[in-house]
Amino acid sequence: MDDFRLLFFLFLAAATSTRLWLNRRHIRHVLRHRDRVPDAFRERITPESHRRAADYTVARTRLGGLETLYDGALLLGWTVGGGLEWLDRAWRGMGLGPSATGVAVLLTVFVLIGLLELPFSVYHTFVLEERFGFNRSTPAVFAGDLARQFALTVILGAPLAWVALWLMAHTGGLWWLYVWAVWIGFGLLMAWAYPTLIAPLFNRFSPLDDTALRVRIERLLTRCGFSSSGVFVMDGSRRSAHGNAYFTGLGRHKRIVFFDTLLGSLEHREVEAVLAHELGHFRLHHVRKRLIHTALLSLAGLAVLAWLMHRPWFYSGLGVTTPSDYMALLLFLLVLPTFTFLLQPIAAHLSRRHEYEADAFAAERAEPDALIRALVTLYEENASTLTPDPLYSAFHDSHPPASLRIAHLSDRMAAERS
Repeated sequence: MDDFRLLFFLFLAAATSTRLWLNRRHIRHVLRHRDRVPDAFRERITPESHRRAADYTVARTRLGGLETLYDGALLLGWTVGGGLEWLDRAWRGMGLGPSATGVAVLLTVFVLIGLLELPFSVYHTFVLEERFGFNRSTPAVFAGDLARQFALTVILGAPLAWVALWLMAHTGGLWWLYVWAVWIGFGLLMAWAYPTLIAPLFNRFSPLDDTALRVRIERLLTRCGFSSSGVFVMDGSRRSAHGNAYFTGLGRHKRIVFFDTLLGSLEHREVEAVLAHELGHFRLHHVRKRLIHTALLSLAGLAVLAWLMHRPWFYSGLGVTTPSDYMALLLFLLVLPTFTFLLQPIAAHLSRRHEYEADAFAAERAEPDALIRALVTLYEENASTLTPDPLYSAFHDSHPPASLRIAHLSDRMAAERS
């Protein structure tokens, strides 16, 4: 066994065992606090809702543990198990040429990965979500979504893969800079196109017709110095009972979107507070910072790939006998999460810090108590646990635990009153 293959096994074992250990910690912690609502929520959350959230969290975490083992086995099958090697040989035998073969291999692998993960998606939607009353999707809707996702993968992925492989083959040692520029441009294009071209393929978006709420929102936008191309309601209830809100798009094409399920569970003041939080991410440049971080990380990743692709041990250690540009790219994309898993808490920490900052922004532009009420309602409606394991949360949660988030807002309200 060569050194790189051994290193891959060690990192995969470490990542898998850490995930499973965190899952077990999380389940034990949630079950230990299942029958007692935290003091800060006792007046707002019923014991029944708290137990339901605990049971939902445990069920999801257990399913996540099975997915971790399954994904690890699939990764081994693709790499040292010979899956990529077999697929590469099959497509090479077609005599399509390097670029066409590379695009075909890349698209085939990602389509097959989606199909192999389909059993978990079906179980999550039609068993787990159904059991806890969240699923509103039908087999027809689910199948339609799957078909559209497949079509988008081919329509968008094929030309992007072809351009990347052409640049890798024809632009010399600095190909990774050109591919990076194309990747960033593609990301910006998708951010621009998503609200008006892609999202409507999956959901219906209608202008907000609640006049009083729309006036309140327009006043908030003015206070925050935010302009958008409109405020829309999305038919999220067609698929799920979960509620959410977000803004999307670039420049003048930014739009604000509320799930219809969210509008059905919050009062106007609470909706305003939730939107103020989302606007806080924009005004505090969190979106821009995340884009810059992503761009820098992708640049560093491509630079590493440019070095790895000329190392024979990179291919042989992962079960590939014939080096190629497309196989180097594919191997890198598949194994990168294994080698970067232990850095996950850093990204989670930065995200949670942004959430605190956006909460503070919302507390200044809207009513802090309304934001607290909205958060508590959303935690209850979405069956989010109020008692996550701290270490599990540090690895996995992009948002702070409910108790800390509410405590920050309550402390801010107390400070303003004193």
